[in-house]
Amino acid sequence: MTQHILLIEDDARLAEMVQDYLGASGFSVSIAPTGQQGLDLQKRNRFDAILLDIMLPDIDGLEVCRVLRATDQTPILMLTAKGEPMDRIIGLELGADDYLPKPFEPRELLARLKAILRRGPVEPDRQILRFGRLEIDGSAMEARIDGRACNLTAHQFQLLEILASRAGRVLSREMIMDLLKGESLAAFDRSIDVHVSRIRAEIEDDPNKPRRLITVRGAGYVFARAQD
Repeated sequence: MTQHILLIEDDARLAEMVQDYLGASGFSVSIAPTGQQGLDLQKRNRFDAILLDIMLPDIDGLEVCRVLRATDQTPILMLTAKGEPMDRIIGLELGADDYLPKPFEPRELLARLKAILRRGPVEPDRQILRFGRLEIDGSAMEARIDGRACNLTAHQFQLLEILASRAGRVLSREMIMDLLKGESLAAFDRSIDVHVSRIRAEIEDDPNKPRRLITVRGAGYVFARAQD
């Protein structure tokens, strides 16, 4: 089965060279010349690995890595100009699996790519988040109040988990949409507000006076750290 690689690289000549070399080695390679195009492609397709340049014309590659890692565990090999040590350190801290300084030999790129593919994606630990009487169980995809399961759709649970895992941080609607992908993104394109209302109906004692999932006017939503 052919493995599909996403290459996010703005250098057209380098991208074409990598595509040809990996293609001759049995891989299928899709090229995105900007960070945003790369993120858009990743939302619509399943890739086995991502080759990510740090120096991109729109979004910094490190930021692209951060956004990807918020919801996705596809192996990432970062391409760093001149092998800047700080870029390498930050990239690995953000969740990249490996890095390769430019200029590089195609054979080394192939070897490192095969190495991260052998390791495969690492599933994140989805611990139970607890906020007083509310438990959010990522493994079971279930929210519970006093042990009673809340009636949430899978998409609504994902939205709740995104907010609760960043408790105390205001998330704009645009940030929330960036953290959602695939079918979930389509499910929320009509109105995040409607889904928030339905979540509140399940987790709040008084949905009209929410204490957990709070609207920050003009900014977005924040999941409160306060306990019951």
